[in-house]
Amino acid sequence: MIQPINYDTKSLSQKAELATKADLNVVTDLLDTLKANSDNCVGMAANMIGVNKRIIVFSMGMMNVPMINPSIISKSQEYTTSEGCLSLSGQRQTKRYKNITVKYLDSNFQEHTQEFSDFIAQIIQHEVDHCEGVLI
Repeated sequence: MIQPINYDTKSLSQKAELATKADLNVVTDLLDTLKANSDNCVGMAANMIGVNKRIIVFSMGMMNVPMINPSIISKSQEYTTSEGCLSLSGQRQTKRYKNITVKYLDSNFQEHTQEFSDFIAQIIQHEVDHCEGVLI
């Protein structure tokens, strides 16, 4: 179900709790909400819809990908970029990495370790920051 976007910086600044199988409905809500906001959004974290769980979704081409309990386990090639956020107004400078490796669970709770680069890596880093309570 499409959920309203959370703009409360106090709740957005809280570190997310690990998700469990009981939180699978949050994955569905995030995917629905991302699709509904696809004109101006390429990724979302659960706290952006008011749920303090470590779940993100992002667009990768025509496919929207969920990650449960994602963790960036390696990163390389730092750069500075400007980013916006659906939950915050304006754009801000931030540091990102061109290449990252992420360990996460899929919606079947199967573990994966996968490498990402360029813009997809940037989106994932932004959403994992949300899970850590870090706002750009």
